Amino acid sequence: MNPDTEHWQLPALLSDDALRADEFPITKNKIFLSHAAVTALPRRVADAVCDYTRASCNDHQEFAGVIDVIRDTRRAAAELIKAKPNEIALLGPTSLGLSLFANGLTWKPGDEILCYQDDYPANVYPWLNLEREHGVKINYLKPDTPGHITPDLVAEHLTPRTRLVALASCHFLTGYRIDTDAIGQLLHDRGILFSLDAIQTIGAFPTNMTHVDFMSADAHKWMLGPMAIGIVYVAEQHFDLLRPSLLGAWNVKSPNFITQPEIEFHPTAQRYEPGVLNAAGVYGMKAALDMILALGIDHIANQLLTLKKHLLAGLASRNFQILPPADGPNATAITTFHRPDTDMAALFQFLTQNNVVSSDRRDRQDNALIRFSPHFYNTPAEIDRTLALIDEFTA
Repeated sequence: MNPDTEHWQLPALLSDDALRADEFPITKNKIFLSHAAVTALPRRVADAVCDYTRASCNDHQEFAGVIDVIRDTRRAAAELIKAKPNEIALLGPTSLGLSLFANGLTWKPGDEILCYQDDYPANVYPWLNLEREHGVKINYLKPDTPGHITPDLVAEHLTPRTRLVALASCHFLTGYRIDTDAIGQLLHDRGILFSLDAIQTIGAFPTNMTHVDFMSADAHKWMLGPMAIGIVYVAEQHFDLLRPSLLGAWNVKSPNFITQPEIEFHPTAQRYEPGVLNAAGVYGMKAALDMILALGIDHIANQLLTLKKHLLAGLASRNFQILPPADGPNATAITTFHRPDTDMAALFQFLTQNNVVSSDRRDRQDNALIRFSPHFYNTPAEIDRTLALIDEFTA
């Protein structure tokens, strides 16, 4: 079944064990519940990377066709996030894009940035560094529940000096998914820029750029792509505002590879790509994006919430405490849990030894937690097997 020519139906994939194992080889040996960390590659993604690499043995690495694949990958990325292809740069990891945003804007002492200290560090440090470098003031959101950032909370923390708000589309620990559109509309009504770290939703839930100015997301989580390649989005009206902070022969016009007396950037988001791209990663990411688009992001999101409901019922019946949200419009496939009478670190090791891949995490209070993050190809039977292992450990 080829998603380029035939639209996948998730029920058919999930009911065909041979097809599922062929498309997702990890399922032959492991139960993979760690997509919020670093994904295992689908076969078609690994094949795309290998095919490109093998072709590069017989020709140079920018052989005929590579530029076409780069162009088509921009188009696929733009379609997924409801943007324009000329607003897409193909760069990873996520922290690279976020650093380009922080370092490419012109700052004045006293400018204020609003962010969340308990976001993933990659979406905090680039902004925090501006305090030392440019005298920018960093203000932190303080939600009552970790990760639960609402439009009202953002509005309460804005000041006349707030120039930019930097948030994650989904909290990496609690799985709380923010209302990107509502927050973005709120900020734009007040003339405030909005930067988004969207690595925890793109490929899992609809993540549109309608009210976003800057966005970065690597492919190695929910997009099911390789590491160190991703999507960097810059709204085209900000090309002049966000000056490229990395320069090279690819993003500065250099006809016939001759340096010009003045720096003139390319008129698209290519201006943020200073040199040759991670072509193997681009091939892999294109295969992943094509698959996600063929399946349909709404179908994927519905499947993830169905799996979460099944998982939550099993964990709740075993008296595990689950970090909210459990349901509602802010819920995602990320489920993080603990139980005071259970050695969570030992449980994590037990699951690992029994071929269940999860994530061990700790909160700011140093509580040991386990995070499950299944994707659309996981099954209720895998969840049940994992719960049975938990029973075996806690017996």
